[in-house]
Amino acid sequence: MKLIDLTAYQCPYPLVQIKLALKKLKLGESLCFSISDSGSRRDVPQFLKKMGYQLKITDESPNSLSFMVTKGNNLTE
Repeated sequence: MKLIDLTAYQCPYPLVQIKLALKKLKLGESLCFSISDSGSRRDVPQFLKKMGYQLKITDESPNSLSFMVTKGNNLTE
């Protein structure tokens, strides 16, 4: 499992990097991400769910959010 740590960056950089990484995923593959910016913590999960990705939060604290994203077959992009 690959972890992409984006905790040092503010929105929109994490969202852009997550979009780029997910475009390379094949159906059924997963990636893990960590983000910390409050805007990213709000916007990234909302975007992923809207686009049809399966999202599982693996760690949540006041300072960061870590989650795993799996590419499903009901994507809208």
